[in-house]
Amino acid sequence: MRYIKDLYEGENIREIYYCKQTASLVAKTGKTYYALVLSDKTGTLDGKVWNITNGIEHYETGDFIRVDGQLTSFQNKPQLNITRIVKAQEGEYDPADYLPSSKYDIETMYAELLKLASSVSEPHLHALLEQLFVKDKSFIADFKRHSAAKSVHHGFIGGLLEHTLSVTKLCSGFAAQYELLNRDLLITAALCHDIGKVYELSSFPENDYTDEGNLLGHIVMGVEMIGERIRSIEGFPKLLETELKHCIVAHHGKLEFGSPKVPALSEAMALHFADNLDAKMQSMKELLEGVDDKATWLGWQKNFESNVRRT
Repeated sequence: MRYIKDLYEGENIREIYYCKQTASLVAKTGKTYYALVLSDKTGTLDGKVWNITNGIEHYETGDFIRVDGQLTSFQNKPQLNITRIVKAQEGEYDPADYLPSSKYDIETMYAELLKLASSVSEPHLHALLEQLFVKDKSFIADFKRHSAAKSVHHGFIGGLLEHTLSVTKLCSGFAAQYELLNRDLLITAALCHDIGKVYELSSFPENDYTDEGNLLGHIVMGVEMIGERIRSIEGFPKLLETELKHCIVAHHGKLEFGSPKVPALSEAMALHFADNLDAKMQSMKELLEGVDDKATWLGWQKNFESNVRRT
């Protein structure tokens, strides 16, 4: 199989990919064309059907399709100009080729996460983490396999766990460096900051926004989950609950980035910087892994607002 990450510009492609998204659009000339997002375990690829002929058989989002076309470049990103589409049949593809996964062992990461959770000594916060990450088997199973995003960063099986672990380790380091930080509050907030993504995003291979995800978003959903668990923990201090919820609602840092509130606590600020740092570094890693090893300047990258260069 020709994986998406291994394709090169000018190559003629005949391969089966997962159709993650498709839309019928109208160009400025008034001509109808199809825009697709194809995927496999190594990434995604934009596809365009400029000429809709009998060679374009019926297909839908969620289908595995065999595509013929040539790989070109548009705005410094690869794009497949598709001339033929045939819906693939079971047995013609291995689903494992289309499920991107973390490079790290899931159970090893989760054991490290549990170790960090167990280091929280405040009894109410400790009980909350026990409920979520030790006792709730359904949540744990989903948490281990979910992605952290649809496409921007950690968009693979185990991505949510990998991102959460990385953010929590950064926060642990921040707490060791800055004495003003309440470590128990910060570690709990780091572990819980993205738990709503379990329900915001669907499972693979779709990995797309659910109705709840589109209408509410993971921040609101995560706070609701925290509130539900806290109600079952006797004597949970109201101020501590509010501080924890604030860290979660403020972790995107700015209103325009989706945070209902901006950070007002030192722990909320630390969590925001840890979350943003890990997301940006993973995005940079995925960008560098997705281009030719010989490439130096990679062109303007919207996510970084910069013309990025390889070190």
